[in-house]
Amino acid sequence: MHKFDLKSMDIKELENLLISNGEKAFRAKQLFKFIHDEKGDRIENLTTFSKDLRSKLDEISYISDLKIIKRLDSNLDNTKKYIYELEDKNIIESVYLESFANNTICISSQVGCKMGCEFCASTKNGFTRNLRVSEMLDQIYMCEKDLNKKIDNIVLMGIGEPLDNFLNVCKFIRILNNDLGHNTGIRNITVSTCGIIEGINKFTEENIKANLAISLHNGIQKKKEKIMPISKMNKLPELKKALINYQEKLSRRLSFEYIVIKGVNDTFDHARAVKNMADGLDVHINLIPINKIDDFSYPDTTFEDAERFKEKLDNLNLNTTIRRKQGEDIDASCGQLRNNYLKKRP
Repeated sequence: MHKFDLKSMDIKELENLLISNGEKAFRAKQLFKFIHDEKGDRIENLTTFSKDLRSKLDEISYISDLKIIKRLDSNLDNTKKYIYELEDKNIIESVYLESFANNTICISSQVGCKMGCEFCASTKNGFTRNLRVSEMLDQIYMCEKDLNKKIDNIVLMGIGEPLDNFLNVCKFIRILNNDLGHNTGIRNITVSTCGIIEGINKFTEENIKANLAISLHNGIQKKKEKIMPISKMNKLPELKKALINYQEKLSRRLSFEYIVIKGVNDTFDHARAVKNMADGLDVHINLIPINKIDDFSYPDTTFEDAERFKEKLDNLNLNTTIRRKQGEDIDASCGQLRNNYLKKRP
């Protein structure tokens, strides 16, 4: 028998479910709050509902959770890496990052990834499926429960391309932002994308004012295509038009994520290409020194290498920072821990 995944349902869907079972619509907000604010994990514990209603809901629905398979704690900082097992035994990962300003979690949006970026471990084992709304939310809720801390900054930069799981990601953001639930401020949610133009345009139409981070990594079209094959179908001029439209409609600042690969994308020509993409946009550039990944040919890029490229961008009057590495001792780069776990899995 099919059971409804309550955590993946918005308030309107919960209302429809309850009404169709002879209950009042106002119960939906109580149920939503129980799941997303109180982090209720068992219907039987919802004591504001009658025993009969709880029994009925238990027959037709369930409240999801994830199984924490492994947690790695960095000895260098407060970074923590989680491996989760889904209901169908698939494996995903997330990373908890702590700073003086906030508690951040970087979550996955898919099991695997289709994008094929040369420098990314997430794509190595291919694509399996999209994550449900509840599976994205549970990465946050399970981490909060495990650490007994409130997470106030959510970043969709883990395994997968968020805009390739468009409907679920939009719904996830709206549920997360709802003041009856987790109540995460919309400016504290960041969606990272490889630059899927159709997805960016749809995201703009949905009027979701979350932060948008573009994985640029190279501003020269042909060279970008070599390291990011998806760029063959998402050309830089059209991408820039989509970003201009996004800013005109939503008045939100953008960020360009730029993995610095020594000798590949760090010359002055590359800096000028970034400048060409940034002109006319309100954008901040985050430089990320690449981490060494097994089975990939690119070596580590040092902080000093990234600093030299930053100087080139600074000379072009671009707003640039270098993202400090966190969790280097626990495979904290996207996809690394999952890949290592899958290699050893029976």
